[in-house]
Amino acid sequence: MFFQNWEGIARTVTVGILAYVTLILFLRISGKRTLAKLNAFDLVVTVALGSTLSAILLQESVALAEGMVALGLLILMQFLVTYVSVRRAGFAKLVRSEPALLARDGAFCDATMRRERITRDEALSAIRASGGRGIEDVSSLILESDGTLSAVFGRAA
Repeated sequence: MFFQNWEGIARTVTVGILAYVTLILFLRISGKRTLAKLNAFDLVVTVALGSTLSAILLQESVALAEGMVALGLLILMQFLVTYVSVRRAGFAKLVRSEPALLARDGAFCDATMRRERITRDEALSAIRASGGRGIEDVSSLILESDGTLSAVFGRAA
């Protein structure tokens, strides 16, 4: 339970170092956008990379070469999806969500909040976390593409 053998520990250390170096190399080659969490799709890829790295480290049934291919495949697919998204608006709409206006000029947009499944309490919590006191302080409250809530304060003239 606590210790099986030194061979398993040596494998974890060796494979861990090699997999880590491979991941860093792939991420440097693919660019900053690969780990940007600009939308839900990006977050899923980031989590999948972490899960894949974990599987490479801890599952003896996953060979290092297979794990490296899996990491490379995830990064390549992320690159291709973002590459096509930048060039084709229709494809971009398919893979990412648009921001949603949840409140404007001190009033909630109830229909949008219902559609996005955001409660008033969650919205008010985001407003307070951004430095506001309540909905009356908000010029706009936006549910961003990555799932975060952004509060804009001050009324437009």
